Amino acid sequence: MTFVPVPRSSVSDHVFAQLRDAIVSGRYRPDDPLPGERELAAAFAVNRHAVREALRRLQQLGLLRVSQGGATRVLDWRAHAGLDLALSLAQSGDVLPVDNLVRDMMEMRACIGVDAARLCAERATAEVRQTVVRAVAEFTALVPDLHRMGEANIALWRHVVDGSGNTAYLLAFNSLVAGAVAVGEVPPERRAAELLDVTGHRRLGAAIAEGRGADAAAEAHTLLTADLTTPTTGPERQCRA
Repeated sequence: MTFVPVPRSSVSDHVFAQLRDAIVSGRYRPDDPLPGERELAAAFAVNRHAVREALRRLQQLGLLRVSQGGATRVLDWRAHAGLDLALSLAQSGDVLPVDNLVRDMMEMRACIGVDAARLCAERATAEVRQTVVRAVAEFTALVPDLHRMGEANIALWRHVVDGSGNTAYLLAFNSLVAGAVAVGEVPPERRAAELLDVTGHRRLGAAIAEGRGADAAAEAHTLLTADLTTPTTGPERQCRA
């Protein structure tokens, strides 16, 4: 395999990125041995310290298994890597080489949003519920400007997820909306059916304000799955805690 010699600045980052992409893209298969440090250093035209640092980071991501005195072998990233791999890719402007990744992210968002809406209706204070209602009103007032609606929609769902009281949901939400998960951009036009469902958003706000958890989950499911390309069969596709 041929690697591109890298600039002397941040050489470890460049080695790390090229090896990471080679593993994630499948150029190196699971259980394949990597070349030794000396060979990699020569291929990248860098010193062995830069290679060693890159390998350490790849091991931390779950992409390599380093054996003392043995070969460094590639791990299956689908089985061993976590969201930190997606974070690493996003920071370099790359995306995971997976078909339908935007769909997968939207399904993850729907699963979190449905349960967060239920929990928000059941757990949130009266003040938070009214904040959600106000956020719905601000969002719906922006029709038909999809770009401004998209921004207001993020603000609305932040209130909902925060009101759920679930820290794991909140952290996942933050990663999604900050572009920290390497899925590429999802333009508002890709979510037009969801964003333009003004009535559905008002029903969601009312259900949360009135503490009707099951109804809030159902309304969230309808909204968040409206633009998914994979057919849904109704509330049974909701992700439940």
